[in-house]
Amino acid sequence: MESSDLGSRQQGPIWHRKPGPSARRGVIVNIIHSVKGYHSKTIRFLNVAFDSSGDFLLAGDHQGNIYVFDLNGNRFNLVQRTTQACTALAFNLRRKTEFLVALADYSIKCFDIETKELVSWMRGHDSSVSSISVHGSGRYAITTSSDTAQLWDLDTFQRKRKLNVRQSVGIQKVFFLPLSNTILSCFKDNSVFAWEFDTLHCKYQLPTPVEGSALLYKVFAVTRDGRIFVAGGKSNQLHLWCLESRKLIRIIQMPAKVRAVRHLEFLPDSFDGGSNQVLGVLSQDNIMRFINIETCKLLFEIGSHEEGISTAAISPNGRYIASVMENGSLNLYSVQALTQEGNQPPPPTFKVVEDWSKCRSEANKLTMRVTSGRSERPWKSKGSKIQSRLLKMQVNTSLENKENELPGGLNKKRLRTLLKGFGEYPAKYRMFVWRSLLQLPENHLAFSSLIDKGTHSAFVNIQNEYPIKSQKLLRVLQRTLSALAHWSAIFAETPYIPLLAFPFVKLFQNNQLICFEVVATVVVNLCQHWFEYFPNPPVNILSMMENVLAHHDKELLQHLIKYNVTSQVYAWPLLETLFSEVLTREEWLKVFDNIFSNHPSYFLMIVIAYIICSRAPLLHCNQIEDFEYFFHHRNNLDINVVIKEAYHLMETTPLDIHPQRVLDDFIPLTKGQYPVFNKYPKFIVDYQTQEQERIRQDEIEYLRERQLAHELEAKAQERKAEDEAWYRKQELLQEAEEQRRKMLLEEEEKLVEQRQRLAAVKRELKVKELQFLDASRRRFLKYQQDQRQMELKRLDDEIARKATMREQETAAALQDVEVQRMELESQRQVFEQHLIKDQEAVTKEMREEVDARRRKVDLEDHLVQTLMEIDREEKQKAQTVAEENLTKAEQKRIDANWRLRALHKLRGDDQDREKRYEEIAKLLHDNRVKEAELLKAMREAEEKTWEEVIQKKAQLEQEQKAAAAADEHRKQFLEDKMNDALELAEKLQREDGCFERPRDLKAGRTGRGVELQQVPRSGNICLNDLSPSQSSSHMSLDRRGEDLVLQERELMAEVRRLRQKLTSQARTRHPPARFPATKWTP
Repeated sequence: MESSDLGSRQQGPIWHRKPGPSARRGVIVNIIHSVKGYHSKTIRFLNVAFDSSGDFLLAGDHQGNIYVFDLNGNRFNLVQRTTQACTALAFNLRRKTEFLVALADYSIKCFDIETKELVSWMRGHDSSVSSISVHGSGRYAITTSSDTAQLWDLDTFQRKRKLNVRQSVGIQKVFFLPLSNTILSCFKDNSVFAWEFDTLHCKYQLPTPVEGSALLYKVFAVTRDGRIFVAGGKSNQLHLWCLESRKLIRIIQMPAKVRAVRHLEFLPDSFDGGSNQVLGVLSQDNIMRFINIETCKLLFEIGSHEEGISTAAISPNGRYIASVMENGSLNLYSVQALTQEGNQPPPPTFKVVEDWSKCRSEANKLTMRVTSGRSERPWKSKGSKIQSRLLKMQVNTSLENKENELPGGLNKKRLRTLLKGFGEYPAKYRMFVWRSLLQLPENHLAFSSLIDKGTHSAFVNIQNEYPIKSQKLLRVLQRTLSALAHWSAIFAETPYIPLLAFPFVKLFQNNQLICFEVVATVVVNLCQHWFEYFPNPPVNILSMMENVLAHHDKELLQHLIKYNVTSQVYAWPLLETLFSEVLTREEWLKVFDNIFSNHPSYFLMIVIAYIICSRAPLLHCNQIEDFEYFFHHRNNLDINVVIKEAYHLMETTPLDIHPQRVLDDFIPLTKGQYPVFNKYPKFIVDYQTQEQERIRQDEIEYLRERQLAHELEAKAQERKAEDEAWYRKQELLQEAEEQRRKMLLEEEEKLVEQRQRLAAVKRELKVKELQFLDASRRRFLKYQQDQRQMELKRLDDEIARKATMREQETAAALQDVEVQRMELESQRQVFEQHLIKDQEAVTKEMREEVDARRRKVDLEDHLVQTLMEIDREEKQKAQTVAEENLTKAEQKRIDANWRLRALHKLRGDDQDREKRYEEIAKLLHDNRVKEAELLKAMREAEEKTWEEVIQKKAQLEQEQKAAAAADEHRKQFLEDKMNDALELAEKLQREDGCFERPRDLKAGRTGRGVELQQVPRSGNICLNDLSPSQSSSHMSLDRRGEDLVLQERELMAEVRRLRQKLTSQARTRHPPARFPATKWTP
């Protein structure tokens, strides 16, 4: 046993020389991790896990070091230092380079073995994680602790679901079932639930074990196909559950020295289809025993009391077993070496399974006890034949030794002794032993001549009948079958020859010569008399096997006859397939180790032994389909029992029915050239060959004639299509010619009609042109008339607008006079209030200030309102000026008429109208200029007003100390606006010759200026501020205002009457025009 110390190395080789399969106790290497220094110590390994391929091993030690061992490449690598002890490992994720490790701080981390970086860190457990189960897709994982189980998504590393239970119950293990989307949860109260992974709904619950068989479940294991569930605990019993039927199917009782089970794990097999039969059981004595769950036979065991096992893991490919020992080291076992009988315990450890079917309780009915004892061979009859053969052997000892000598220095008798001792030949030397036993001649030239003939016609399309995935294997099979067919014609007609040859083709696919010669040797020796009844099965061989079966198990034969099951159903499938459908690879190799080492009749005997050993399930079958299925599929049968039963049949079968009486001894192939194989009804094969050749020739002739007929038919169809196309073209040409003639006639008629229409169109165009010229002239005249009417209407509108403006100006003047009177009255009232307030006590000073402030605000609001009224007056000035001008023009017209009548009416009405129009045009021109100036002034005033409003709002928000400056600025602004308004009004009155109105406005302005001057800056007003001269001026202003009001009323009444008259005349002459509404925007 090789030992490897990792030491302080981070990478390096695992072993310097890998031990062979015969390593002591199957141990390939013992790995330790020691630290040398002042205090040397060994770091204990805690957990191990294989990847999905089984070629990489992951191991974690007590200090958190994670190692990866490449078992094929003989390398190890330190991939991570977590500095914490690991409690569980998982290495079968979807991303092959990543693994999960559960640490002592209850967290789970994911690392990458190539980059050695942390991929994710998952938290959520409150206690130590005991197991990690990964889904078959590698995308999900379940971590289990004593109080909870959590489902993780390994793509996002987020927790999807969490399973919580009561503390009194506790969780033992939660894991995925292989090859399914089912989650199995096992609790400490022995309850087992199955959950649907997608919906997490409970699918079923396993029932409570029968009374008397209950045990506390601690450890669990499931086969790779997910059908068998095994549970164990603090007992020497194991419960086997069938998850499909959800029933307890068997209770396995371990030996008495096993008091508790610590770990369970199935040993995978590449040929069992996932229905694992070998179970590893680690007990409290630190020994792991591997038993067959069907036969309860102890196959081998690892570990001992001195070198105990703490935990173990088995590779998915079933090649290695990694175990953590009690001393902290790591042992790597070879399953191939452990399964050899040479490394098994001595014969007394052979286990016999006893079925307690006669027990009363149901638990005892299920229990199968594993007891120690030596197996007893059945009694063998000593017949005369055996005695005679023994005498013959004693006489011809030298001849026997000569017959037992084999090529390569081997001895057939010794090989048989070795075979009986170990049950099979060593896998490493099996092919060499077979070649020696079969005495293969290795005729290279003869085989090359057969291969050079090419692929036989019978196997050209073999891939359609046998779709093999491997192209290499398909080519080897095709070449081997073609060589057999060229060697003997019978093999081209035999339908089962591919089934017979396929196991050897798969086994010897790298050496086609050996493959062909092995198949040929098998056909010549094991298939004797098979082809005498061709094309039917070998009825003679099957009858002989039926006789042997009747002699050894008449009850089974009667059962088969009862349900019309003939030897072609229960024997022929095993013969024609050479057991390849019912045995695994290892079992098949073991069977043929014995077949090649014995007389050819042993092949028939092992078929009968297989049937006899399967009598229990066969006696329960009552349908022909069940029998057919049984002999075409694998069954749970111990092949060692079958082999021993075959030897028993060879020895106990009477001579008169023994196949050895009919079959010849083994005859090897001849060297140089292969022997002629003609042990078949040649006339039938030749007839079938001739018939097939004739059918093939007829088929070829038929295909040729059909091809010729198809060609002739195609040519006829082509010629017919050409003729039809020619006739169709002729018809099309005739139709086209006829159509052209019709088109010419139609074109001529259309041309005449177009000429007529053209002449009519010309006439119409001429008429339309004249009409258009006339309409244009009328439209121009109407346009001139409309222009004149519009001009007259515009003049009337201007007159009306000016009149309206005059009325508005007059009304504004009246309102101004009224406002002045009201201002004087308010001043007098204010003065009286101040006189009264001066007589009040000093204690009311604050209220006076408040009232003064309020009056100041009112006065400012009044000034702002006055400014707005002035602005409104300015807007109405244009209308007032227009009215005044209209009144002046009307007065001048009246005066002119009066003067004209006084001058004896020298001019007529036309001259009067022309003069009036000239005067109106002049007035309109003047009004336009004044209106433009007025609008400009109004816009400026509006802009300044808005600026004042904005400034006023800002000034009101400022502190009180800025109030004085704001008042001064506002008074100056109001005076400027008043001056501008007065100047504009004086300008208008100056042009019109009226000076009374500006003087009145100026007087009003002077009055307002006096009022503003009389308002003190602090807002307090006293009676001493008003002088007598100012009071008398106010009195005269009132009288002049009354006279002005009377004059303006009379004048406006006359103007209103004249305007109404002009308006009515203008409306009768021209209807009013509609103008779109307009709006000013600042």
